[in-house]
Amino acid sequence: MKMEQSEAETNMQILLDFLNCLRKKKLEELTQIQNDLQYIKEDTTAVKKRTMELYTAKERCSMNLRMLVDDFSAEKPLPSLIDQYNNGAITGGRNSQGWIGSARSQSRVSYQANSPGFRSKDANGGSDSTCNTDSGLTVARKRRIHAQFNDLQECYLQKRQHWTKQFNKQEDEGPAAMDVDGYNPGLQDFQAVLTTFTRYSRLRVIAELRHGDIFHSANIVSSIEFDRDDEMFAIAGVSRRIKVFEFSAIVNEPADVHCPIVEMSTRSKLSCLSWNKYTKNHIASCDYDGIVTVWDITTRQSLMEYEEHEKRAWSVDFSRTEPSMLVSGSDDCKVKVWCTKQEASVLNIDMKANICSVKYNPGSSVHVAVGSADHRVHYYDLRNISKPLYVFGGHKKAVSYVKFLSNHELASASTDSTLRLWDVKENLPLRTFKGHKNEKNFVGLTVNSEFIACGSETNEVFAYHKAISKPAASYKFGSDMAGVDEEAGSYFISAVCWKSDSPTLLVANSQGTIKVLVLAA
Repeated sequence: MKMEQSEAETNMQILLDFLNCLRKKKLEELTQIQNDLQYIKEDTTAVKKRTMELYTAKERCSMNLRMLVDDFSAEKPLPSLIDQYNNGAITGGRNSQGWIGSARSQSRVSYQANSPGFRSKDANGGSDSTCNTDSGLTVARKRRIHAQFNDLQECYLQKRQHWTKQFNKQEDEGPAAMDVDGYNPGLQDFQAVLTTFTRYSRLRVIAELRHGDIFHSANIVSSIEFDRDDEMFAIAGVSRRIKVFEFSAIVNEPADVHCPIVEMSTRSKLSCLSWNKYTKNHIASCDYDGIVTVWDITTRQSLMEYEEHEKRAWSVDFSRTEPSMLVSGSDDCKVKVWCTKQEASVLNIDMKANICSVKYNPGSSVHVAVGSADHRVHYYDLRNISKPLYVFGGHKKAVSYVKFLSNHELASASTDSTLRLWDVKENLPLRTFKGHKNEKNFVGLTVNSEFIACGSETNEVFAYHKAISKPAASYKFGSDMAGVDEEAGSYFISAVCWKSDSPTLLVANSQGTIKVLVLAA
C-alpha cells in the first residue's frame, strides 16, 4: 500500500513539475507576445501620425497652388500691352491679346496637370485626380508582403528587439536616440527593408553581350567583374582570354557582335578576376596552373606573376584599403597574401583543405574570409594566422564563394544549394537563403549593400534581399526565346556581378551567353 501511495505521489509530483515548467514557458511566450504587441501599437500610432503629417503637408501645398491659380485668374489683361497694340506699337500676324490669354490658360492648365491634389475636368464633365496612387502597383506590392509575411514578421521583430536592447544598454541616452515623433529606429530600419523588398518582383533583360564565341565548345565564363568606376567590366574563363568591355557601349549600342576594348591571352584556363580598387587599369587573375597574375590593361602586359601555388588557384582578391595587397586561394590548401612591390608571397596559411574562395573585408587590410572544402567559412586576422579569428559552420558541403555586403556582413555560397549570411563583428549566423539549385558547379555569387544574387544549375539567376530567406526575383536564360534548345537544361549560370549599389546585374552562363539584367517592379 505504501509503495502504491509513494508511486502515486511521485507521479503527481512529476505531473506538477511538468505543468509548472509549461506555465513558466507559456508566461514567457505571453510576455514576449505582449512586448511585441506593444511594439506594434507604438509603431502603428507613429505611422498614423507620420501619414497625417504627409497628408496635411500635401493639402497645404494644394491650397497654396489653388491660391496661386486664383491670383492668375483674377488678373486683368495688361492695359499697357493692349494700348500699345491699339496704338500700333506692337505689330505682327498674331493677336497679342489672344496670345496673352492663351498663355494664361496654358499656365493654369500646367498648374492643374502637375500639381498634387488638383482635380481637372475631363471631356465628359467628369473629374479625375492626377495624383491618385497607382492602385495596381500598390496591390502588387501588398501581395509580395503576404507572400513573404513570415520572414517579414521575423525581420520586423528582430529589428525592434535589437533597438530595445540598445536602449536598455544606454537607458540615459535611449530617449534621445528615439525620433522626436516616436518613430523608433527599429521601425525605420524595417521600413527601409520593406520599401526595397516590395519595390522589385522580377529581373528584366536590358542588353545582351554578343562577343562572337557563344557556340565555342569551351566558353564557360568563370568570372565577370566591374572595374573600380563601373565603366568597364572584364570576363574570363576556360577560353584562356581576358576580355574587357565598355559597359555603356553594351547597353546603349546594340550590335550583332560586341568587340572588347582590350583582350589578353593567357597560358591556362582562368578561374577568377579582381580589379584593383585604386589603380583603374590593373586587374589580377588566377588560373588552373596556380599562377596569380597582375595585368595592366593599358599595355596588355603582365606586371607580376606569382607561381608559388602548387595546384589550381580558384580565387584572387585585391584589398580595397591597401591596393598593393592581394590574396589568393588554391586546391593546394593554401591561402597566400601577396604584395605587388615584391615577388614572393608575404604570408602563407596552410588550411589542410582545398580553398574555393578568398575575400578581403572591404574596411580592413588585415581581415580575410576564406571559403573552404571543409564546409566552413574561416575568418582570419592576418596579424595572427596561427588560428582563425572565427569559424562559421552550417553549410553541408564545400563553400564555393564568400563576399562582403558591408564591413560586418558576409555572405557565403555552397554546393549544398544554400546561401548564408554571417555577422563577422558579433560572430553570429544571421540567415539562410534557399530557392536556387547548386550541387556541383561554381555558379557565381555577387552582393551589394541590400541584395545577394547567385546562379543556379537550372540556368537561372536568383536575387535575394538580405533580410528575406526566399528569392525576391529570378530570371531563366532562354525564357524569352521561342524554340529553346532542349539541351539548354544542361547549362548553368557560371558568373554574376552587381553594378555597385544599383539594381543592374551582369550574368553569364556556361554556354558563354552574357546578359545585362535589372531588377524591376
